Amino acid sequence: MMAEEQTQAQKAYGDIAPQLADLSDRVLFSEVWERPELSKRDRSLITVAALIAGYKHNELPGHLRRAIANGVTKEELVEAVTYLAFYGGWPVANSAIPVLRKVVAELDV
Repeated sequence: MMAEEQTQAQKAYGDIAPQLADLSDRVLFSEVWERPELSKRDRSLITVAALIAGYKHNELPGHLRRAIANGVTKEELVEAVTYLAFYGGWPVANSAIPVLRKVVAELDV
């Protein structure tokens, strides 16, 4: 029998915080992300904006990848960063660009 593939949360911290990984998988990425009131694309764009504005760069690469997978274009992500320079501050935009550049290069989009 093949071992079940680990989720991102399980890979990131399931070894030390299995309950946090379980809550992330069951509540955040199952229940919350699956609510029909917002599309996954919209949720991704909102999440990326919140992470950029809050200097949450540890989570940003994964959510940029998820946003692209959910249909957010590179151009839209660049525009979101540019827009956030005015509402979140120049430093948040300036520090998000290298993260975005790396993800876009990795995914070749």
